[in-house]
Amino acid sequence: MNKTREYILSRLSASHEPVSGDLLAAELSLSRAGVWKHIQTLRRQGADICARSGQGYMLNSEVFSAGTLKPLLTGQVVGRCIDVLDEIDSTNREAMRKAEQGAGEGLVIFAERQSAGRGRLGRTWHTLPNSLACSILLRPQLPPENVPQLSLLTAVALHEALADFAPDLRIKWPNDLLFRGAKVAGILTEMRAEPGCVHAVVLGFGINLFAPTDGWPADISQPVTDLASICEQPVSRLELAARVLNAVDHWYQKYMQEGFSAVHTAWWRAHAASGQAVRVHDGKAYIEGIASALDLDGAMLLQTSQGTKRIIAGDLELI
Repeated sequence: MNKTREYILSRLSASHEPVSGDLLAAELSLSRAGVWKHIQTLRRQGADICARSGQGYMLNSEVFSAGTLKPLLTGQVVGRCIDVLDEIDSTNREAMRKAEQGAGEGLVIFAERQSAGRGRLGRTWHTLPNSLACSILLRPQLPPENVPQLSLLTAVALHEALADFAPDLRIKWPNDLLFRGAKVAGILTEMRAEPGCVHAVVLGFGINLFAPTDGWPADISQPVTDLASICEQPVSRLELAARVLNAVDHWYQKYMQEGFSAVHTAWWRAHAASGQAVRVHDGKAYIEGIASALDLDGAMLLQTSQGTKRIIAGDLELI
């Protein structure tokens, strides 16, 4: 979006009172007619901006854009640059393409629609209207073997950010967030690395904000839900996105300064199956046991009748 129009949206979004055209013109070094032309363009693009005689302009409804989101961010890294796209194949793929072109740490990409959204194990992630599909580019100075910890960090951050909307929200190993057994959000972390060196990490996640009016896609095999249905009221995408990005930045700073311990503790506390009987399908067969611990690589440790089993990947189910 044009930088001037981003500024106008940001200015109107941050104000609870009308903002005069004279003030906007002075702040932007434009004429009032120039401001009016930008307002007209924003209206054509869908922004609900009203003009109050003798007072100025007001934004009547929420506009989700980089310009309206940035003022809500408090982090040090995440959100340094924000792209909000109408449609892309995959936000993770786009973030990795940007990384290969030299994009800096903290780039955030949102998409209204994904034509090839992905989950774990090659599964499809459906980007539904008014959901939140996002990828964050990081360039941490970490050995590649530690990168799975960043996926756990993302789960902790999402759990923290969504807790006010869904108090019973729980993390399910390895990458889902559930509300009373129904999936609300999923995470997909990817990296580019060579032995001993990480070049780029992309933290991708999707959050269900509203149930689709025509029902959930038929190929979704597990129970799913959305935040608006959980809290029985509309959810602001702008507020939620800011909460999530601020939480990811907070936990990322804490992790880089203090290590994995605090993330590990928070994750285990929020995990739905900590100390519970579970079964995990590892791609070949089910393994049953007690979810006894999470190791530093993000693997689940199951206490089974044959001893402790270390599960690197799989689908976990509560028994």
